[in-house]
Amino acid sequence: MAEPAPPSKTHMPRKTVQELVLSGEEIPGNYIQKDRNGVDLDVPLAEIPVVNLTSLSTSKEELEKLQSALSSWGYFQVINHGISFLDEVREVTKQFFKLPEEEKRKYSREADGVDGYGNDKIISEQQILDWTDQLYITISPEDQRRLKFWPENPKSFRDILHDYTIKLEMITEVIFKAMAKSLNLEDNCFLDQYGKEATMIAGFNFYPKCPRPDLVLGLKPHTDAAAITILLQDKEVEGLQLQKDNQWFKVPIIPEALLIGVGDTAEIMSNGIFKSPVHKVVTNSERERISLAVFCHPGSNEEIGPVDTLVDESRPRLYKKVKNYADIYFQNFGHLGKRAIDAVKI
Repeated sequence: MAEPAPPSKTHMPRKTVQELVLSGEEIPGNYIQKDRNGVDLDVPLAEIPVVNLTSLSTSKEELEKLQSALSSWGYFQVINHGISFLDEVREVTKQFFKLPEEEKRKYSREADGVDGYGNDKIISEQQILDWTDQLYITISPEDQRRLKFWPENPKSFRDILHDYTIKLEMITEVIFKAMAKSLNLEDNCFLDQYGKEATMIAGFNFYPKCPRPDLVLGLKPHTDAAAITILLQDKEVEGLQLQKDNQWFKVPIIPEALLIGVGDTAEIMSNGIFKSPVHKVVTNSERERISLAVFCHPGSNEEIGPVDTLVDESRPRLYKKVKNYADIYFQNFGHLGKRAIDAVKI
């Protein structure tokens, strides 16, 4: 669920991960995790609450479930969300990554951009790379879409992504209001900070089979900079793990559900009540895997800070007010063991 890296003049690795697999060559050393304890495939299952979206506005029980989920796991599974075409979204994702490499490279990310097809940008020679190929697309606001990065093949890709975006915009508003209600706050207090110029970025991820899942991660441990991340998981293949109380747990699959996670920005707005979880993706030697993460960022001109009514003597203000937290995130992300949110703690 890693967010797109900031613009950089450095180049992507010469080969995509898919090309590495097809070539049959040994895994390059810059994909090998130095901390072998970080690649643990045998971990317990996370008991992530399942929330009924249609009941969130009326059911006190569902709101309590939501509040408990966001303050403990930092994730919840949402059902009855009104999207009937999740399988079509998964299918066009698979079809895109199955295209010939020369076709996918038509949408290659520019050296100084975020949108487009590629994989890890090389920021330092010591960097450990992720075993994934990705396509990042800005999907909202509509006037910020750069259609040259929206695949025309598969033919239904653009229409499906447009329809999916409209549905997610509606779901996002319901979720932010419910997050506020769950803390007995005014309905729009999180939405007001999220702002009318909020940005949604879709990250399509493809994790090829990996011959050494004991040595290589699909995504290294991280938190998300966004307010919330909406994840459509692979229907069959697990891979996402989250950390709670210094222990790793695997995230279960509910095919018809969307997995929604707290990002750093929502942790800041909630004055630390909602937890932005550290998470990672493990690899698989037998099956490839896809996912689609949509990162919901507050507008870059919005000032983000703890909601005033969540600050009192028993719970002092934990975070400074910040603008464009994503910049702070990318300045700090990548330092081993350092959470970017620590940079804005008081």
